[in-house]
Amino acid sequence: MKQEKHFETESQQLLDLMINSIYSDKDIFLRELISNASDAIDKYRYLSLTESDKYPSKTHQIRIETNKDERTITITDDGIGMSDKDMIKNLGTIAKSGSKEFMKKLKNAENKDELSIIGQFGVGFYSTFMVAKAVEVISKPIDGEAHRFYSEGKSTYTIEESTFKGTSGTKVVVYLKKDKDDLRYSDYLEEYRIESLVKKYSDYIRYPIKMLVKKTKPVDEDKPTDEKEKEEFEDKTLNSMIPLWKKSVNDVKEEDLEEFYKNKFDDYEKPLLSLNVHAEGLYTYESLLFIPSHVPYNFYSETYEQGLSLYSHGIFIQDHYKDLVPNYLRFVKGLVDSDDFPLNVSREMLQKTPEMAKIAKNIESKVVSELKKTKKNDLEKYTKFFDMFGEYIKYGIYSTYGMKKDELQDLLLFHHLKDDKYISLEEYTKGMKEGQKDIYFASGKNLGEIKMLPQLEKMKKDDIDVLLLDKNIDEFCIMAMNEYDKKPFKDVSTETNEISEERKEELSSLSATHRRFLDEIKEGLKDKVDDVIFSSKLVDSPVCLSTKEGLSMNAERVLNEDPGEHGDIKSKKVLEINPDHELFNALKDLSNDDEIKEYGSILYDEAMLLQGYEIEDKAGFVSKLNKLLIKTSKKD
Repeated sequence: MKQEKHFETESQQLLDLMINSIYSDKDIFLRELISNASDAIDKYRYLSLTESDKYPSKTHQIRIETNKDERTITITDDGIGMSDKDMIKNLGTIAKSGSKEFMKKLKNAENKDELSIIGQFGVGFYSTFMVAKAVEVISKPIDGEAHRFYSEGKSTYTIEESTFKGTSGTKVVVYLKKDKDDLRYSDYLEEYRIESLVKKYSDYIRYPIKMLVKKTKPVDEDKPTDEKEKEEFEDKTLNSMIPLWKKSVNDVKEEDLEEFYKNKFDDYEKPLLSLNVHAEGLYTYESLLFIPSHVPYNFYSETYEQGLSLYSHGIFIQDHYKDLVPNYLRFVKGLVDSDDFPLNVSREMLQKTPEMAKIAKNIESKVVSELKKTKKNDLEKYTKFFDMFGEYIKYGIYSTYGMKKDELQDLLLFHHLKDDKYISLEEYTKGMKEGQKDIYFASGKNLGEIKMLPQLEKMKKDDIDVLLLDKNIDEFCIMAMNEYDKKPFKDVSTETNEISEERKEELSSLSATHRRFLDEIKEGLKDKVDDVIFSSKLVDSPVCLSTKEGLSMNAERVLNEDPGEHGDIKSKKVLEINPDHELFNALKDLSNDDEIKEYGSILYDEAMLLQGYEIEDKAGFVSKLNKLLIKTSKKD
């Protein structure tokens, strides 16, 4: 007997909201219908374990059929099925009491992600009306008659008796809308489209999803051209069924992970590192994580999308979900699957909850732990990683103001003065000379310029190692860390230096003797330096520029590369003169103040050039230098 039922006014408004507002991607209607079919089979299998006499065991499958003439897509399962009462409960849910309250919540919610009520209102089924002008559902429970549900998503739906092939199950027939402008609903009738949607969203449904697909077979070459191909069909399984990440870790080979990575992420090379994670307990999830063996071609562009693919119950939900990996691990690719993800009403987005934050933190820890293990066991492989992505590890320390120092500091590698190999902070501190209190570093635009810094001369002479910071992020990372193993970092270009009391007294006496000479140079360079002193760190070079504690010249350069961001940044510079150099001996007895200032200007520009920086007035420098050469030649 045919029953016609009316949606209440607010229920119709709710249906309109679900069709037009909740879902952002029309493609997901097929995912929802397949998920419902899988759930129905799950329920049957469960009952077959507890009531085997009533629910005999059988081999299950989900079938998809398309009919271009009728413009229909049919999804059939052999699961538990529904009675007419079940249909009203499960498919007509939005007509039940409570829909008005739900609609009010949906309308008033600032963020639709707040509504985590999957399964309470059968909304997944109604996503079908994004593409359908009508939907027919024929279903039969194992102990009852078959019934047909029909709705055009308007004011009414009907339920009547019907027939169903099989002992139990459900058949959903989607009558597609007509094509309109750029909305080509007929594309969903194409085999390739169905296959691609199943592969994308439902590839890991545990039951085979089958469809008859065309295949072409060449026939007799002697026949006319229009008869050379004969149309045949094959029953094709569209999904893989068993997710690799659901398998036991012991059952997954490294080659399996490599092949999965290459196929999933369209990479021609195997990953540098693979990580198979099975986390159980308060937060349960499975994850496959990969670090590429080369920098992605668009890694530094705006088109690069970081984040992990999300699955729930093996069903694809979302790609490039950023909140599960911190920005400093943006190079990590992979996926996470959890039955506990707090999905919103449309299953398309995740809520940001403490549980999600815990999962994200756990994934971060797993990646960092794997990197530490690789560094310990395979330094060559880790060095390759660090050459590609090491700057992001440093960024992880800097961007958190040193809060992640303890987790990340032992992943750092640096170039250093004593040889061309990388050195870790642990190795540096173990190799410190007796009595050495600080970890020394020097920074600059590149290794070549850093190694020529005059400030390194004394370090080389005293056989003290120095970290060479040639990346823009390096010095800021060091500043955020402040110290390692209770040993502070010390810039060799800072004004102060560790010297003996005897040398300190010697320089103090020399400064007092030549105070006028130092003061006149300082006066002449008052817009460029904060002080002029005798140096304790130079050996062969006549001069160098250091800075007072705080901002170094290299940090000044980096910050001023983006002047709009920080304004004009200036470090407090100190001109240091080597009192043991013959140039000082040639200048120390000058009596003309203007002449001292002019020579001081040349010394400043020389120091700038020695340290790899541009001088502001090249013409002025050349003029003063020529003037000095002419004067010297006349004296000779």
